[in-house]
Amino acid sequence: MTGQVLDTPLTRLTGVRHPVVQTGMGWVAGPRLVSAVANAGGLGILASATMTLDQLGGAIREVRERTGAPFGVNLRADAGDAGERIDLLIRERVKVASFALAPRPELIARLKDAGVVVIPSVGARRHAEKVAAWGADAVLVQGGEGGGHTGPVATTLLLPQVVDAVDVPVIAAGGFFDGRGLAAALAYGAAGVAMGTRFLLTSDSAVPEEVKEVYLRTAETTVTRQVDGMPHRVLRSDLVDALERSGRAAALVRAARNAARFRRLSGLSWRAMIADGRSMRRGKDLSWSQVLMAANTPMLLKAAMVDGRPDLGVMASGQVVAVIDDLPSCAELIASIVTGAAEAIAAQRSHLAAP
Repeated sequence: MTGQVLDTPLTRLTGVRHPVVQTGMGWVAGPRLVSAVANAGGLGILASATMTLDQLGGAIREVRERTGAPFGVNLRADAGDAGERIDLLIRERVKVASFALAPRPELIARLKDAGVVVIPSVGARRHAEKVAAWGADAVLVQGGEGGGHTGPVATTLLLPQVVDAVDVPVIAAGGFFDGRGLAAALAYGAAGVAMGTRFLLTSDSAVPEEVKEVYLRTAETTVTRQVDGMPHRVLRSDLVDALERSGRAAALVRAARNAARFRRLSGLSWRAMIADGRSMRRGKDLSWSQVLMAANTPMLLKAAMVDGRPDLGVMASGQVVAVIDDLPSCAELIASIVTGAAEAIAAQRSHLAAP
């Protein structure tokens, strides 16, 4: 724990000690990592997209057993059972609901009425303006250096646009890993930073050690659409290269096989999966083949992040992986970031004050 305090609109809004957020990474952001972040004073976010409703309830209760600090849950706004998941968050009095896609205004209102802080992720100024107008309490802005889901615009260009456009706290994501980055984000007007890859590469992360070693040895990432038709930034590997070379027919066969595997793993019926698919099509304007390919994402991530088989799966990553070479605990990481930010801010004040 660090005695250094950086009080920002994010810390006041969520009740955490430090303006540092751990993003909701599928198969990675489970109770162990989230509670470690929360106990270290940051905002940990559970990733629920790869959990059934019952599993999510169990994960929330496990986090509660491990920490008394605030934490959040990342939700899929287009999930067929989104309403039930929101009911669960409200019943369990979860502090924060984050969304990878913009939730409908009525979902935002329902959460806010129950005292849940709503933080959607955005990759464009117009999206930030939209969700802020709908009542979002804050926005998480991810630049192209991050996981590749929200577009190619660099954080240094996107962040000031959004800060100038909305009147809610803005959290900066994409390319952050140390105190200098937090200081820079605060200088841009952000209320804090969010990190995925940096928290994945901690001793508290449940990702298999052999997979973490692959991350530490790898500096090259690539954005591919061959996983599920949407852009994902991943570590370059032989499997990713093979996916890039594969034709559409092979991709659909692989997706159908993964859809069947995900159905068995999740306990969903085909009817429920089709309902989810229809919801995804409406939310993202996808074709049915793109909806089918979406089944690739959870299974290819699980192969690496859970099963420890990077040769059979993909490894999501931000570009920041190129500058990470250690596996600190979450407490050590957050303390170093906050202390480093305070020192960077003090150094700049000293430089400016010098004759």
